Amino acid sequence: VQLTESGGGSVQAGGSLRLSCVVSGLPFSTSAMGWFRQAPGKEREFVATISWRDRDTRYADSVAGRFTISRDNAKSTVYLQTDSLKPEDAAVYYCAARAAIWGSTLTRDYAYWGQGTQVTVSS
Repeated sequence: VQLTESGGGSVQAGGSLRLSCVVSGLPFSTSAMGWFRQAPGKEREFVATISWRDRDTRYADSVAGRFTISRDNAKSTVYLQTDSLKPEDAAVYYCAARAAIWGSTLTRDYAYWGQGTQVTVSS
């Protein structure tokens, strides 16, 4: 199983980035996906999750209304559109896959993780 994130970078506050995660080695269309992030000195935290058919999405309160998670099952790819970025959004962003159709906000529910992509936001 391999999860490969891309799309991170450095932006000014108020800017946007679109993160992508390509998945191989598991039945993507029946796997719920999640995005998490980890800032230096902090624990990894939930950002967003999406169910297998895109019918259920959930967000952390800190990103709701600014971030959007989506998926393209034909491309085995999950996306995280990040808008109106703030300095406190700076972190390494990880995508994760779980062997279930419904998403979860808990890191322990995800069996597979990518290597992460860095997001830097300057004020």
